[in-house]
Amino acid sequence: MTSLTIYPAIDLKDGACVRLRRGEMDQATVYSADPGAQARAWQDAGFSRLHVVDLNGAFAGRPVNGGAVQAILACTSVPVQLGGGIRDIAGIAAWLDNGVHRVILGSAAAKNPPLVLEACQRFPGRIAVGIDARDGFVATEGWAETSSMSAVDLGLRFEDAGVAAIIYTDIGRDGMLTGLNLEQTVELAERLTTPVIASGGVGSLDDLAALKQAARGTRIEGVIVGRALYDGRVDPAAALALFAA
Repeated sequence: MTSLTIYPAIDLKDGACVRLRRGEMDQATVYSADPGAQARAWQDAGFSRLHVVDLNGAFAGRPVNGGAVQAILACTSVPVQLGGGIRDIAGIAAWLDNGVHRVILGSAAAKNPPLVLEACQRFPGRIAVGIDARDGFVATEGWAETSSMSAVDLGLRFEDAGVAAIIYTDIGRDGMLTGLNLEQTVELAERLTTPVIASGGVGSLDDLAALKQAARGTRIEGVIVGRALYDGRVDPAAALALFAA
């Protein structure tokens, strides 16, 4: 098995780097007022990729924190994947042209599957689908709405589309530091041929070690870590060494 990739999360709200609890915008903790500097700090710590989300954009249905994203791109050289409020081909093309490595389609994937198919055809290898689930069912619009579609069913819908990765987030655990939902993440990875990135709930190095063990023989390729990195509960060097071993 290839080593797993750690994606530090940079969640943007009102131009600042924040972390939410269970996706609640009024439960935001501000960690940095300078997203570019924060991104550079994660790169300097040894991380090879970054996961950026425009939280305001996810609720508004259009990009809101564009300036902060541009600052991140200007301050770093590692690949950046970006989600939040990107709803059409023009928006996808604009960010890819501006230096984003991979665009994440979340609500758009659930509500407008043809957009994913078209985007994958036009931008091979540069489109990821974000599946955010509450109790196993897909949530959209910044997690404000929960659908009747299961996460597995949505993932299967895009099996032949050419999606670069599925980012699976358990909303109930996101920002809570209680550990990943390994059971549902592994189940999704076992049902799909598309690579899966785990997200939501990492609180310690032990959680990463548990993922490393559970991921053996599956299509899980990486994990997004947010609050635990910002709080110092996960040491960057130790985490990178764990996954490199």
